[in-house]
Amino acid sequence: MTETTNKPPVWFWIISGLALLWNLGGVSGFFMQVTMTPEVMAELSDAQRAMMVALPKWMTLAFGVAVFGGVLGCIMLLLRKSIAIWFFIISLIAVLAQQCYWWILSDVGKSLGGFDLAMTIMIPIIAVFLIWFARKKTAKGWLV
Repeated sequence: MTETTNKPPVWFWIISGLALLWNLGGVSGFFMQVTMTPEVMAELSDAQRAMMVALPKWMTLAFGVAVFGGVLGCIMLLLRKSIAIWFFIISLIAVLAQQCYWWILSDVGKSLGGFDLAMTIMIPIIAVFLIWFARKKTAKGWLV
C-alpha cells in the first residue's frame, strides 16, 4: 500500500473530527429512534407520535445508511483513505431518500418548524460538503 508524504494541515483534522462528531450525533439519533419505548413515545406530542407511527420501515433503513455511511466516511477521512468519497456518496443518497419522503411523499416537511426545519436543510448541505471535501483532499494527495 502506498502512503503519501503530502501531510494535511491541522484544519483538515479539525474538519474531519467535527464531521465525525456530527455523524455520531446522527447515529445517536438513529439509536434513539429504533429503541424508542412506549413510555418515551407517550411523551411525544400528538403530531410527533403520529409521525413516528406512520414512518415507513424503509425510512429507518435510509436513516441508518445515511448516518453509518457518514461515520464510515469520516473514519476513512481520518485514516486518509480516498474510499471516504464513496461512503459519503452512499450517505448522501440515503439522505436524499429521506428528504424525498419528508418533502414529497408525506406532509411532514410542511409542518416542521425551528430546529427540525433547520436540520432538514443542514443535513443534505453537510453531506454534499463532505463529498466535495473528500474529493478536493484526494486531488491534493492528502487521501490515498
